[in-house]
Amino acid sequence: METWERTLFMIKPDGVNRGLIGECFRRLENAGLKITAMKMVHPTKKQADDHYPSEKDDIEWFKLVAKKGREGYEKRGLKFPYNDMVYARNIKKWLVDYLASGPVVVAVVEGPNAIDMARKISGATEPGQAQVGTIRGDFSVDTYKLANELERPLKNIVHASSSVKDAEKEIKVWFTEKEIVKYKRCGEDVMFAGFKK
Repeated sequence: METWERTLFMIKPDGVNRGLIGECFRRLENAGLKITAMKMVHPTKKQADDHYPSEKDDIEWFKLVAKKGREGYEKRGLKFPYNDMVYARNIKKWLVDYLASGPVVVAVVEGPNAIDMARKISGATEPGQAQVGTIRGDFSVDTYKLANELERPLKNIVHASSSVKDAEKEIKVWFTEKEIVKYKRCGEDVMFAGFKK
């Protein structure tokens, strides 16, 4: 059964600085997703740190970061030159520093399978592997190798929550429940007639 979901969608500092805010949200709305909260903020270090999992609470996130980095190298026929946990800790530090470096636009996006849809529209985490037609595939060519050589996170334009659990946690970092608006888009009756929310 299809489920109505909420997800957090963020235009990162590189996307904001490049003027891609409207383009990114246009793609979500054109697919039928609904924006129910949105704001521009310059994150504090604490907000940026809270946005990403802590090692204590989610060791699996750190393992996944290392796995993605390793796979990015291997797809290019390169040897992954890092210890997994050292690499993952460095990535989190770079992500936090980067997120706090400039304004971001955060939004709550809703719709059927909103989490998977927002991630599909965003494209693969590593822009160099993202398909043309996705946000990352169309607007960035960054790779794990280049980011690591420059000791920075990927410049991959956007963030989209990866699971219901992550979406719930991330939304609470950026929004109160009162900031999330309930409304009906005019196309909802056409696209989602009979859908139970």
